[in-house]
Order: sequence, then C-alpha cells, then structure tokens
Amino acid sequence: MSDLAANFEDAQARAKKLTKTPSNDDLLELYALYKQATAGDVSGSRPGMLDLKGRAKFDAWTKKKGTSKDDAMTKYVAFVDKLGA
Repeated sequence: MSDLAANFEDAQARAKKLTKTPSNDDLLELYALYKQATAGDVSGSRPGMLDLKGRAKFDAWTKKKGTSKDDAMTKYVAFVDKLGA
C-alpha cells in the first residue's frame, strides 16, 4: 500500500474520532473529498427538491469533479489534519 493510501485510511479513522463535531460545511467537504477519492467524478442524477441532505451532498461532490484520486486523498488528509488541530 502506498504512503498516500495509508495516510488516507489513517485520516478516515481520525475523522471518525474527532472530539468536536465539524460544521455542516466541513462535513460536506469531507464527504465530497472522500467520494472523489474513492469513487471518482459524481455520477447519476441530482436528488429531488425534497431530499435536501442528498442534494447538498450531491452538489458538494459535483464541485470536486475533475479532481484526481490522489489529489482528493491529499486534500482529505490535510482537511482532517486541520479539523483535528
């Protein structure tokens, strides 16, 4: 396993153990970076108007479109580091 992948897995574990709950915007950023790193560009259609949470997650992930897997992993690790500081 590469160093980046190991750091990414470590960051995922640390994100689950954060002492302070991140803001909704920070949670959306974590979600979007995670999805971009693990699944690539967003696919499927945007959730309906009544699914506010689903729409917010879809929109956050859409903003990461075109970001490479490695770049998304790096940004995810850095963001978790920032939240944990």
